[in-house]
Amino acid sequence: MLSALLFYSLVGAVAGLIAGLFGIGGGVVVVPALIVALNQQGVDPAVVIHLAIGTSLAIITATGAASAMGHWKQGAVSVELLTRMLPGLILGAVLGGLIAGQLQAERLERYFGVFMLLLALRMLLAKSPRAGRKPAGLPAMFTAGTLIGTFSALFGVGGGVLSVPWLARNGARLTMAIGTSAACGLPIAAVGAATFFFTGQGQSILPAYSSGYLYWPAFAGIALFSVPFARLGVRLSHNLSPRLLRRLFALLVVLVGLKLII
Repeated sequence: MLSALLFYSLVGAVAGLIAGLFGIGGGVVVVPALIVALNQQGVDPAVVIHLAIGTSLAIITATGAASAMGHWKQGAVSVELLTRMLPGLILGAVLGGLIAGQLQAERLERYFGVFMLLLALRMLLAKSPRAGRKPAGLPAMFTAGTLIGTFSALFGVGGGVLSVPWLARNGARLTMAIGTSAACGLPIAAVGAATFFFTGQGQSILPAYSSGYLYWPAFAGIALFSVPFARLGVRLSHNLSPRLLRRLFALLVVLVGLKLII
């Protein structure tokens, strides 16, 4: 357990830094790392991916709060855009959690691998999103929020890879889009984690110290370090160009996605 906690602490530092730097929640690091750690601990494979995603969402709740607060202090959160998207984000987070609970572990893991490859492809090829002139109407905002919330909760990520370009097209400059994306990830993670808590009830094969699909030792070890490193990532995002880091990180995501699929 001690070695596992040390591993979780390292994962937390990396995930927090990425969450603050890119506004993507850190789940793309946390979920694969938890899959490895839980398999090494001998957890039943039938619940590993669900535990990894549910715990990731719980961690993002803590990390996202720190990241969002940091961006808020920098004046980089658009309350107007966040308010317009909030109902859809909440609905999507519930849907994503419910869908994940109905999928078999092997299929969900492969879907996550495909998601990772698509994420990496976008990170490698996408240019900085163009800023739009004004926000879309409420129906479009609700639809976008629902889709972002669903995919984010289904795969245990913060959703920044989807919400940052959408927010930029709706009038937010890039730093504002990243900050608002971090704020959007908070309700997604909180509602998604609660959904995984309820859908995991009654599973007799869960490891000790679990509540539904939330594994508390991993939460404690990762969240303890992800929160301060998320604040560091926020500061770096406002002072450094993350282009090279983004590309290197995308290559790592490709390798992880291929491993999960194969």
